[in-house]
Amino acid sequence: MPGGGISDLDKNRVLEQWLQWQLRQVQGRIRDLEVQEEQERRRKERARAERSWKIQPKRSGDTALLHRGGCGLYSAQFGFLDREEALIALAEPDIEPCQICNPQTGLQPQ
Repeated sequence: MPGGGISDLDKNRVLEQWLQWQLRQVQGRIRDLEVQEEQERRRKERARAERSWKIQPKRSGDTALLHRGGCGLYSAQFGFLDREEALIALAEPDIEPCQICNPQTGLQPQ
């Protein structure tokens, strides 16, 4: 190499390596942010469930049950109920509160 300088080819190879390193850094940051976003989505979903209620339909011989949204005894197949809907459901004679999650706790007058 005349004059002892670095060739354009070598400069571009180094630049390529540097850009690949930068790309890996950005891709790692994107993965981290995606994980954080998913965790936040799940946290919000759990918080919404805890502020909601759900009805376990009546099965043969059993009564229908009202559960807190976060109760693990019944996994809702459909949407959650809000406070007013839960109050209406609890007033129905064929719907009883779950004895484990005690859904009426969150239904006291505000």
